[in-house]
Amino acid sequence: MTSNADAGATEPELGDYTDKPEGPIAAAVLAAGIGSFALGLLTTLAEANERVKEFLNFYDPVGPLSGKTIGAVAVWLAAWIVLHLLYRGKEVESRKELAISLILIGLGLLGTLPLFFQAFAPPE
Repeated sequence: MTSNADAGATEPELGDYTDKPEGPIAAAVLAAGIGSFALGLLTTLAEANERVKEFLNFYDPVGPLSGKTIGAVAVWLAAWIVLHLLYRGKEVESRKELAISLILIGLGLLGTLPLFFQAFAPPE
């Protein structure tokens, strides 16, 4: 019986593989968290303030939901562009970015729960 070392076998080469920076991925993940938080914040603000609710009413049949979603998408897109430019080609701690993003997504989800945002409604 011969071993690989005896047969002169060499380990396979990985070729020109290089580890790519995780900056753009971290930017996308963090931007998703920021956009989610923006939706929760806009939802809560619209319930708490009548002027904000009127401002966010971009299309009458939809009501303020149109402004909330368009605003959240605009914040997400702006955050993604800015963070991508900042993180492009950089090594970042993606676990930290993921943790921050998950917290922001949780806060955004909380802001869209009726039990939460209705607590900020002015008394009638």
